[in-house]
Amino acid sequence: MRASGDRDGTTVSVTGRARRNNRLLGLGGATLAVTMIGLTYAAAPFYSAFCRATGYEGTPQQVKANTDAEGHRILRVGFDANVAPGLDWSFEPEVESVRLRTGQTATVYFRVRNRLDTPAVARATFNVTPEVSGGYFDKISCFCFTEQHLGPHESAEWPVVFFLNPDLEADPSMARVDSITLSYTLFAPPSERPAPARSADRAGPAG
Repeated sequence: MRASGDRDGTTVSVTGRARRNNRLLGLGGATLAVTMIGLTYAAAPFYSAFCRATGYEGTPQQVKANTDAEGHRILRVGFDANVAPGLDWSFEPEVESVRLRTGQTATVYFRVRNRLDTPAVARATFNVTPEVSGGYFDKISCFCFTEQHLGPHESAEWPVVFFLNPDLEADPSMARVDSITLSYTLFAPPSERPAPARSADRAGPAG
């Protein structure tokens, strides 16, 4: 009878340890998930800053002034303007492209118009292609740095002041690049986007 009691005690002890281990594993998994989510949100600003600092993924550089060092190469710079769904604005570059010597400063305007009967806010995302050129595309001033506000049916011309850093001439990966495209996409901030319409089958009773 005593031996039987020992076996029962061993079974209870093992079961208790298993339950504690399962609780610890569950708690550890939840903690890891929360930590990873927190790191993801915390990393976003650092990732954005990294792209701006290095030109990674075709992100142009933001600078305060030109280096005043003029290079020798002349490249074509094209412009692309897009409007994301949910924003009823028109948006287009003043010119399709310009030819620019490295080190020279250029100013190009983008025409924009709010088609809505109400004021609206928009923000622009941007990049350049090919991606390798992002580290040499230096912006001094751009509407894309801040949110833009337009009144009902208001129009505007937004300038972009930029230059191509002459350092690109020493980069072998830029040797065959003779054309760069600067692209923008305007979008409404989440707080400005219209709520989706309710479908008919979810509407309240008629009458």
